[in-house]
Amino acid sequence: MAVADEGDSLQLDSTTFLKRLATFHQQRGTALEAAPRVNNKPIDLQKLYQVVLDQGGYDEVSRARLAWRKVGQSFGLGSSNHAAAYAFALKTVYYRNLAAFEIKDRYNKEPPPKEILEHVTARGGDLLTRTVENYSLPSIEDAEPSGDDEVTTPNGGDRMDLDDPGSGPGRSTRGLRQAPPQRVLFQPDLSSSRQTRTATGHGQSPQPTTAPSVTYNGPSLPHSLSSYEPRPPFPLTLRGVTTPANNSTRFYQQVHQQHAGLKRKAKNVTEPGSGFEGPNIYVRTLQALKSGIPGEISYALHHLVKISHERGDKFRFEAFPGLAEALIEYILTITSEYYAIDWRVTYMEDVTSDNVLDAINGTPKLAEKMQSAKRIDFVDELWDSESVIHFENVMQAGLATRNLLHMEENAQYLVRETCLARDMLTIILNLPHDLRLTELRHYMWDIAECLVPYWVMPNPPRSDPLYELLLREIRESPDRGAIVTCIRTLCRISMNLTVVNNISGVPPEIITRVVNWCLLQDEELVGAALDFLYQYTANPINVALLLYKQKSQDCPLSPLLSRMASLLRHGESETQTKVILQNAVPEIPAETIPNVPADLLEKLLQMDEPERSNVWLKCVFEEHKDSEITQIALWHAYQARFLQHSNPAAPNPTGLLPAAEFIKNVSIIFETATAQVVNGVQNKFIIKGIRPRRHPTDPGHHIYLRCMWRAPGQSTPCNEYLPNADALKHHLWQAHCGLQYKEGSTTQYSTEETNIRNPKIDCHWNGNCHRISQGVPKLEPTIYNLARHIPIHIVNEAKDNRNAKVQKTGQSPTASHDHFVPNTLGPRGAHDPRYVVDVKGLPVSRSEIDPEGKEAVWQYMTYYNTPVDEKGEPCGLSNTAALVLRNIARHVVKASSILKDGDLLGQAGLNNEDLVNWISDESNAELEADSGAAWMEKLFAGEVKEGLSWVMTYNRSLAPVVADVLALIRKGMEA
Repeated sequence: MAVADEGDSLQLDSTTFLKRLATFHQQRGTALEAAPRVNNKPIDLQKLYQVVLDQGGYDEVSRARLAWRKVGQSFGLGSSNHAAAYAFALKTVYYRNLAAFEIKDRYNKEPPPKEILEHVTARGGDLLTRTVENYSLPSIEDAEPSGDDEVTTPNGGDRMDLDDPGSGPGRSTRGLRQAPPQRVLFQPDLSSSRQTRTATGHGQSPQPTTAPSVTYNGPSLPHSLSSYEPRPPFPLTLRGVTTPANNSTRFYQQVHQQHAGLKRKAKNVTEPGSGFEGPNIYVRTLQALKSGIPGEISYALHHLVKISHERGDKFRFEAFPGLAEALIEYILTITSEYYAIDWRVTYMEDVTSDNVLDAINGTPKLAEKMQSAKRIDFVDELWDSESVIHFENVMQAGLATRNLLHMEENAQYLVRETCLARDMLTIILNLPHDLRLTELRHYMWDIAECLVPYWVMPNPPRSDPLYELLLREIRESPDRGAIVTCIRTLCRISMNLTVVNNISGVPPEIITRVVNWCLLQDEELVGAALDFLYQYTANPINVALLLYKQKSQDCPLSPLLSRMASLLRHGESETQTKVILQNAVPEIPAETIPNVPADLLEKLLQMDEPERSNVWLKCVFEEHKDSEITQIALWHAYQARFLQHSNPAAPNPTGLLPAAEFIKNVSIIFETATAQVVNGVQNKFIIKGIRPRRHPTDPGHHIYLRCMWRAPGQSTPCNEYLPNADALKHHLWQAHCGLQYKEGSTTQYSTEETNIRNPKIDCHWNGNCHRISQGVPKLEPTIYNLARHIPIHIVNEAKDNRNAKVQKTGQSPTASHDHFVPNTLGPRGAHDPRYVVDVKGLPVSRSEIDPEGKEAVWQYMTYYNTPVDEKGEPCGLSNTAALVLRNIARHVVKASSILKDGDLLGQAGLNNEDLVNWISDESNAELEADSGAAWMEKLFAGEVKEGLSWVMTYNRSLAPVVADVLALIRKGMEA
């Protein structure tokens, strides 16, 4: 059974759906209940329609067991004790409002008449097969229950089904639970069946006869019988009879059905001519188009345009033979409005008449026939109604053909089976330039764009009339839309075939126009122009023509290359990438609390508590969330530092804070410090969040320099802390180099023994320097050379401490200056900040042993990438510009050899008129051709090469393609 598409109705919004449903009921003559309610709940008709269709439609839901109850669950009707009644009420809503609409909308069939659908009960199903002949009208009693039935409890014979009665063949249904019948004990009637005259008196009971009575009061009588009392009689329930007096509506409908010929007939009897669905809409439109009747043609074209736009995949030319040919033949009838030509299509090989089109092999010299045809003189404003209708129908035929050819199967079929499409394009595009034909011309160019991927052009292609029409439109048309479509069509020739598309014979003015279009800010037009240049420069002969015109200074080849180089950056976006140069080195924590330098200790002793302890803590400790120190160790360090400097004569002899107050101040000074207790075998009291510094600081956070001199035989360095580099230098000279300080002297140190050679003199900084004895080159072991070498370590130590100071103060741990790559000039030689690559955090000089640790060093690179597709391949205008440059660089050497051979114009495929345009004067033809290397140097020097180099460096998307271009340029210069 053919099923129509129900997606259109389900995709509409609710208001549009209800309008469409109301229109259907109005045409059918039935009433629509737009807002039905079941169990006081509103029912959305569109949702109900979708739910039922998802389960197969009305008939399928009616056949399935308890299916309507499941439908009711979608509307919250399935959880009560009256679910069966609600399900049947929901079914009735669908039956009255949507059943007939479903048959028309989904199956595209005419629903049964309303007299056997909406006017009868919703019992049963099988609406698709219901006809007047096979449907039996329900009886009057079944259709119209009496009032007693509606208000009283049904008896055992009248049952109410759970979902709907008779919803499926052979289905067993259950009725509502009834009260059980009363158990009445048997009691014999002992009175006589005859009555006396007195028995008929008013209000008197019958008298017993003289027969002996039977007594049941004996001891053997059961108690249930002795205590039994009969129940009062129930009132008799009567069923009303339906008559014209009490139900005139029912009898009026029955009489109306009889007059309309809808009498009850025998089932399964089909009258002659009935029971056939007829052709569907697709066959109907095809036959109407072929009929030649104006009304039928208008009907067919109207539906073809609608179907081709909404469901174009339904119309496949291969499934409907003759449809494509009929559309093309009707489009060709527009010629009769302008020329005295009535085209006739033939499928025979012999074509003798001028108005006959060869549908098999194509019509030769068709463009010449159009030029020699006789024009019809007419006034535009005086077209009659038939001509206007004919013109509108041709427009619809062109639009339908264009829509249908967007499906590849239809385009392949039309190219494979007939040549009518090629002849149609040649005829329509050669019609006079009438404004009313503008839309039809656009349809023809769209049709050509769909067909040319499967066409093979002759050699030379200028002999093909369609190719000539494309070049003429690009050269002369002022219509931007037509130009873009024609350029795309020219580039798509033989695209889906193994044959290579050879664009040749292009006049120079077209090349000039295309190059100028590349300068516009119109992405669609520039994209089409770049596609054309890519196809055009793929032929070495075309590149030779460009070189020829470049030498005669009549073709903008150099501006073209400059524009291609600038388009390499079209659509770029800035991205930053960081690359690690040096991995981070973890810091080695200090194991002991550093000593306080003498000058710092002197300052601390001049302070009072608790300021002194607070400053001391800040100078020798630092915050670190993962470190800890025991409270007892911290207290002992505090006592060891300041207890020896206490004053016994003072009110507080020790001069120290109490332990509890000191520990409390630690948590106040450092934000990360907290006093904690670690439970164990023996509880441990710690301060969490601080650790000793590796180098003490002064109150201004200046880090002291440490002397790392370790003489032979010593296990630890000197570890003397000095406030600055000068103090460290003097300490090294005096304590470790043996220089004698001279007070009041201009030289400050004695120089008498500085030049005396002593083999034991060497540098013992950190215990492993040995610059005097093991350096390259070696130095004389004198005090003078040692004193000159020592400041190197002082500078490195100062740098390490300066970097450590930056880390402790929360600033960036990297170098304070930025470093740039040497080449920071743009393509035009000016400083361009976009060419700058920032290198943050270059490594600083450090000693071989680095207990302070190192931060990771990163190099931040800024790239300007152009768009890529979903596969990561470059795309867009920038990629096409790079491909044009690659074609030119690849063929310059070969093109220069073609110029030297002198047979350029013979191989170019140009006609005589174009040859005159290419050769501006006789001197140009005698121009001496340069070598390929010389051409490379002229074309790709300066801005072009700088732009390529910049893209190669900073554009990761185009780097592979630009690398090929640069390689071809280098190869061409070496040729």
